[in-house]
Amino acid sequence: MRLFILGLGYSARHFVGQFGGAFSHIAGTVRDPGKRNDLAGIEVHAFSGGSPAREVIERVRDADVLLISIPPGSAGDPAVTALGDALAGRRRKIVYLSTIGVYGDHAGRWVDESTPPQATLDRTRTRVAAEQAWTAAARGDVAILRLAGIYGPGRNALVTLRAGTARRIIKPGQVFNRIHADDIASAIMAAVKHSDGGTWNVCDDEPAPPQDVIAYAAKLMDLAPPPEEPFEIAEMSAMARSFYASSARVSNAKLKHELGVTLAHPTYRHGLDALWHTGQGR
Repeated sequence: MRLFILGLGYSARHFVGQFGGAFSHIAGTVRDPGKRNDLAGIEVHAFSGGSPAREVIERVRDADVLLISIPPGSAGDPAVTALGDALAGRRRKIVYLSTIGVYGDHAGRWVDESTPPQATLDRTRTRVAAEQAWTAAARGDVAILRLAGIYGPGRNALVTLRAGTARRIIKPGQVFNRIHADDIASAIMAAVKHSDGGTWNVCDDEPAPPQDVIAYAAKLMDLAPPPEEPFEIAEMSAMARSFYASSARVSNAKLKHELGVTLAHPTYRHGLDALWHTGQGR
């Protein structure tokens, strides 16, 4: 299989690290290849949303698997707009990395893939539109993976505690959903192998208040957790505050039963334990 990745971000790179051996050729795009030195073994092309180079169009046409990890902008999804014509003529597996943010606020109640999107923020409205655009471009044969909050090596509560930037913001009733990068990689590979398109939530088994995650990481590190800060008076950017506008418990039952994914890190405690044992936060 030939893999082409639109947007070699954190999750896509982790997927290559875990499952790159399943592909005969791997190529992908970044905004500026000259600024990246972490992409060994991948054929890298520039793409920043404008008119794609001929080589990018050729790689898209030749790909057996297309992984899209580029977020949409205010004008829509730049990749489907620029490369839609290159998808015609042959069938390929398309996997689009979206977000559980499309569900909006459900006051902490459970939601699943049958729950209609309730996107009230611009960034989530554009995600819903991007999902629809890729579904249309792929004529329905696209795997949409709605990812929860991502953590993993170099990107976790242990690291932020060690750096002194971790905070415990307290908003009663607030829960977030999260997923380890290892399990995102497994979900992508399961979607590649699945015969049909569809939509799947990619999250762990235990939605939890964000302050609990920080407190558990502090316990592993034998540190005092940061002081509690009431959400109402905490100093936060508008972007950070907007994430607290939505609270929902997201089900991963379909991911397990339909794609057959077994989570390596079913809760944040499993994930942080594993990261601690590999030296994260030390």
